[in-house]
Amino acid sequence: MTGAHARSVVLFDLDDTLMAHREAVARGIRLHMRERAYDGDVESAQRLWHDLEEEHYHAYLDGRLSFEGQRRARARDFARAHGEDLDDPTAGAWFDRYFERYRDGWTLHDDALPALDALEASMPGVRLGIITNGEPDFQRAKLERLGILGRFEHVVASGAVGVTKPDRRIFDAAVQHFASRSAVTRVAYIGDRLRTDALGAAAAGLDGVWLDRWSTPLEPVESAAILEARVTVITGLDELLPRLAARWADAV
Repeated sequence: MTGAHARSVVLFDLDDTLMAHREAVARGIRLHMRERAYDGDVESAQRLWHDLEEEHYHAYLDGRLSFEGQRRARARDFARAHGEDLDDPTAGAWFDRYFERYRDGWTLHDDALPALDALEASMPGVRLGIITNGEPDFQRAKLERLGILGRFEHVVASGAVGVTKPDRRIFDAAVQHFASRSAVTRVAYIGDRLRTDALGAAAAGLDGVWLDRWSTPLEPVESAAILEARVTVITGLDELLPRLAARWADAV
């Protein structure tokens, strides 16, 4: 490993950090509603689908539902809200069809590739990785389809580690993967969720970076937590390199 930053590691979340997950979800459920002939306001339905994803996917992350179980639960609840009752097999088929629409919408955020290119050009030898909540094969399939799997030295997924962000053990596992090859002195983690990603990383001893694309209104306790944990807040990945370079220069 050569380069001035051979001991530096930059880790990324995947969904809504590099991949435009929300946009793919919104497109997928809109097309699926049309196919199922569901009536109702599309924007309200998209918000409902988002809320159901938050509810049931976190039940999976907490171990209360299987990966397939959370998919079927989301399908059943959404269909019921639109006057359709689904049993388990039908809910599975419903979700599979929706997923085709969602997968067709997988794209990177416009600032993702330029940010990766800028890091590698300006920090020679920097090592890149992914930490993501989810099943490893599923998340790697996203990266492969998006054409960026080969850019990351390690992809660490909660389904393989057995714990989910913000548990520090998943961050520790990622660092250990990199350290097993050569020494690591600085590690940053970038994600779109304040507590799960940025504060979780900071609590594990990493430099937490919160990608707040939507300029989220904060409660006073959240603002205080950001200051206490020295979390760097950015609104786009174009801000990552200058902010991270400045932070690491200050640490030298």
